Amino acid sequence: MAKALKVRPQGETKMGLKAPGILTFMISVILTVAVLFTIFFKAEVPGLSGDNGFWALLLAQFVLILGCTMRGL
Repeated sequence: MAKALKVRPQGETKMGLKAPGILTFMISVILTVAVLFTIFFKAEVPGLSGDNGFWALLLAQFVLILGCTMRGL
């Protein structure tokens, strides 16, 4: 039997998400945990302490988002 084709309204697309690669996931997790250590335990990590913590967390989540949306990451 032929499968019925689903017709979507014009302009609507289906976003295909996938699981990120293990390397992408681990980079994001390690960066997030390192920033959380600097915040909660007052650890001094060069580049992650102070005002850079927010940007490092943003970078970690951006890497994770890229890993979920792009193929090959």
